[in-house]
Amino acid sequence: MRETKQGEPRRPRKDFSETACEARNNEVVQRTARSRAAPELFGPADQLQVPDFLTAIVPLEPVPEPSWRPGMGAIPYDGGTTFRVWAPYAQRVQVVGDFSHWHAVELAREPSGNFSRDIASAGNGQQYQFIIQGRYGDWRWRNDPRASDVTHSTGNSVILDHRDFVWRFDGLFQMPAPHEAVIYELHIGTFNDSPGWGPGHWLSAIDKLDYLRELGVNLVELMPSAEFAGDFSWGYNPTFPFAPESAYGTPNDLKRFVDEAHRRGIGVIMDVVYNHLGPSDLPHWDFDGETLGRGGVYFYPDWRASTPWGDTRPDYGRSEVRDYLRDNALMWLREYHMDGLRVDATKEIRTASGVDNPAGWELLRSLTEAVKREFPWKLLIAEDMAANPAVTHPQGAGFDAQWDAAFVHPMRAALIAPFDEWRDLNAVRDALTFRYNGRSTQRIVYTESHDEVANGRSRLPTEVSPYNPGDVLAKKKALLGTVLTLTAPGIPMLFMGQEFLEDGHFDDGEPLDWGKAGWFGGILQAHRDLIRLRRNWHDTTAGLRGEHVHVFHLNHDDKVLAFHRWEDGGPGDDVVVIVNLGHRAFSGYALGLPSDGPWRVRFNGDWQGYSPDFSGTSVQDVWGEWSGRDGMPASGQLSLGAYSAVILSKDRG
Repeated sequence: MRETKQGEPRRPRKDFSETACEARNNEVVQRTARSRAAPELFGPADQLQVPDFLTAIVPLEPVPEPSWRPGMGAIPYDGGTTFRVWAPYAQRVQVVGDFSHWHAVELAREPSGNFSRDIASAGNGQQYQFIIQGRYGDWRWRNDPRASDVTHSTGNSVILDHRDFVWRFDGLFQMPAPHEAVIYELHIGTFNDSPGWGPGHWLSAIDKLDYLRELGVNLVELMPSAEFAGDFSWGYNPTFPFAPESAYGTPNDLKRFVDEAHRRGIGVIMDVVYNHLGPSDLPHWDFDGETLGRGGVYFYPDWRASTPWGDTRPDYGRSEVRDYLRDNALMWLREYHMDGLRVDATKEIRTASGVDNPAGWELLRSLTEAVKREFPWKLLIAEDMAANPAVTHPQGAGFDAQWDAAFVHPMRAALIAPFDEWRDLNAVRDALTFRYNGRSTQRIVYTESHDEVANGRSRLPTEVSPYNPGDVLAKKKALLGTVLTLTAPGIPMLFMGQEFLEDGHFDDGEPLDWGKAGWFGGILQAHRDLIRLRRNWHDTTAGLRGEHVHVFHLNHDDKVLAFHRWEDGGPGDDVVVIVNLGHRAFSGYALGLPSDGPWRVRFNGDWQGYSPDFSGTSVQDVWGEWSGRDGMPASGQLSLGAYSAVILSKDRG
């Protein structure tokens, strides 16, 4: 049951039937045909003697006045709603809905190409559509491209009053600084759902927020959740960018999810798609009767319309389209209290068919500038995947961070390689040390994401052991991927289920298998331990949040590397990470250290508490001595299990 007020069920919605819609369109076609055949019989609209059956489409009223209230779309005010829609090539625009018993109400033309009107009888939860007379006299029914809510992707637009929700826990949440953030990417439809039902929804996801808090993540990144065609989708086919997906619940359900996440100290990032729209179920397509040879005013009219997902790239050269997309970004932050945005495929915005697109750059800059003016603390992430530093440069696109192809691809290659000699430690080293514009926090580091575990690829356990993704080798290498992610400079990200060895590939119709959280409880505990180290919960590993990294040990023969992480240095700050990417175990393995004295073992990836089939290599605390090695001032020896990692640090004095 959809809702308007918290705890109060919304009346069942009546989708306007196709037969009624077709009948009204037939009436308009008949009138238009007669008008063209005998124009002398049809004077100005305010002088016509119109038959009763046409009054629903052609209202007998004086020319209306446009609204003086600001805003686009359907904007409720006390006592009514303002409707304003951009239709630059339209001759006339009318609105119909519950508030008028589905009789047409004329909107007034504005010089900007907008049509608007205040309607006192329109209010929260009522359905509506526009009826538009196009440039060439034809009429069409269209949904509102800025609809804040819809019955479904082919249903009706719905008026939404964002004031109809009481935020209770916002004051309890403080956005983590970039160097303290740990992101968890999830898909609402499959995150907490039952096979054969679904999709999952906002309220079912709330049930797992305590789990996420215990895991230790402090930001969740939602795969796109704007209204899309059908009920099952990744979300990268938005039809109504301003309306939350109706199959996931009501807009207030989404707000409740964000509020409950904030209650638990978890921020929420929304993934948004501006590189294309749809391509199906789009209200934008041929919106006002002028196609411009393609899809109309919202889309490029030439070769720049073409994207890998259809010919629906928005025309960033039109200021109205840039405003539309920028307003959408601000809407998620203002009305849904999102703590950041992840902008999908920005390379497909700043280029078109591989050619640089200055208008796309202008859109990205205007978006980030608008957000930073109003919400300077919120996190803006680009998925560009081209390792272009301009994307996160203040004089470039101005994003805070970008998904880092320079990390994920070499790391996965090293972990998936079936033979030790195929592993390239130099590539692993370069992935650890890479950064944008001199700042490690300008990159998001990960080994699994929705893209990396689909499209012909699978999750790491399946890539390592396709026929038995729960075997010891799959567990060890998947855990090594998490170790490298959570100890590398940058903002680390996990993909849902990675923490309990979910296998196979991501499918929007296949729910996450929460049974594995019990079957692989030790692997889950290892992830909890690593996240606590990353966030310095015990005040002994502050360096894992720092900017500095030095890969000081590379043993290409045995596939062992070690690196030093620090911020200010010293006890409680310096961290040494030793990673064995080879099949041999070692005792008395010698390597350099930043200083002498006792180095405590904070993590041993071969501990049988994480999995009973691990070797259980006993790793003791290391005593550092002032005898230089690997270019470091001190050195020590330790044991090291095969395909495992050890993390060392010193207690504060």
